[in-house]
Amino acid sequence: MPNSAAALRPAVPDAGDLAAFAEQLADLARPIVRSYFRTPVGVEWKADLSPVTVADTAVERALREAIAARFPDHGILGEEEAAVGIDRPVVWVVDPIDGTKSFMTGLPLFGTLIAAVAQGRAEVGVIEVPALGDRWIGIAGAGTRFNGAPCSTSAAARLGEARLYATSPDMFAPAEGAAFGALAQKVALRRFGGDCYAYGLVACGHVDLVVEAGLKPYDYMALVPVVEGAGGVITDWRGAPLTIASGGQVVAAATAALHAAALAELQPAAR
Repeated sequence: MPNSAAALRPAVPDAGDLAAFAEQLADLARPIVRSYFRTPVGVEWKADLSPVTVADTAVERALREAIAARFPDHGILGEEEAAVGIDRPVVWVVDPIDGTKSFMTGLPLFGTLIAAVAQGRAEVGVIEVPALGDRWIGIAGAGTRFNGAPCSTSAAARLGEARLYATSPDMFAPAEGAAFGALAQKVALRRFGGDCYAYGLVACGHVDLVVEAGLKPYDYMALVPVVEGAGGVITDWRGAPLTIASGGQVVAAATAALHAAALAELQPAAR
């Protein structure tokens, strides 16, 4: 006799179906974001002093409606509205505009992030960059593609050859900033800016290392399949896998050796 609990449990779509829908969501977001970009949109400041615009709310609302219509039994976690069903087998984690400060100042390196998390694991991740028409999609076990073509990380294994990015030095608490500074002294190149775009550049082999802190699940869950699918490693500063419950310290590296070297420098501030 079939297990009655299993029979009642919602089926989890395979990664290919989730990926196809994730791309549909990215297609939905792109024209909405473009319609607001470099226009005089109003900005409000939330309690945590992060900005939000009408573009953020319009995109998230469109994504939530599309997800609810296609997969009513799936959960949704986004930046601008309350979470729904995050204990369900599949949860969509979305950031309508990752890099709102870039968006509101006309810098085109912001993105829409879309992740399908099944049984706690990020199976599909999309970095959609509307202003540039760029898109990365990573699928667990099936690699990462950039604008339709396979991509892969660099072979950088030593800090001395690594190109390091972080969105801003302001994102680090004092101890984190000290650890990041010590790491930055040992790399070949340090640059700031880029938001989610820097992680896409890791997946394409142009950047070797990204180190950040203070992130939320909607900032990093979509990045996991993109970086891992391209051959890279992405974890928290302790080396633990990133989940919806992670603390917000993120390190992405082109290779396992480079990742281990970065963790050794960051260890004093890992939590």
